[in-house]
Amino acid sequence: MEQQAKFYIVDSSLLPEVFLKVARVNRSLQSGEFRTVGEATQKVGLSRSAYYKYKDGIRPLFEAAHHSIITFSLMVTDEAGVLSEILAVFARCGANILTINQSIPVNGQAAVTIAARTGDMNGPVEEMMAAVMEISGVARMEILARE
Repeated sequence: MEQQAKFYIVDSSLLPEVFLKVARVNRSLQSGEFRTVGEATQKVGLSRSAYYKYKDGIRPLFEAAHHSIITFSLMVTDEAGVLSEILAVFARCGANILTINQSIPVNGQAAVTIAARTGDMNGPVEEMMAAVMEISGVARMEILARE
């Protein structure tokens, strides 16, 4: 009987260096920084055999969920254009917005919940979140749920 795969969320600081190097090689190949596995593994100081042993088992959390739906929670100031800028970042990153809910502002702040399909994004979710956090008027952004 085949054993079902189990997944764990582990802080990267606790991982052995070989796993971090495999993740770096995967990222550099995906981004086009290197064209071949040989170039990438040499650059990060990893043997090709170690790379091939672990390459399919190590992925960033949000990359592992290819067609996932992520629900984001944001706290934004009650200013014209803030939500529009947030939505523009989602669009530039290729996130497909499914729902948007905004509360009535209280004390100049409004809670916003955005559910988006993230499988076809052109970069990591973390980069999109960082871009949203740079918008003036965004006080907080976090992930509420992931399907």
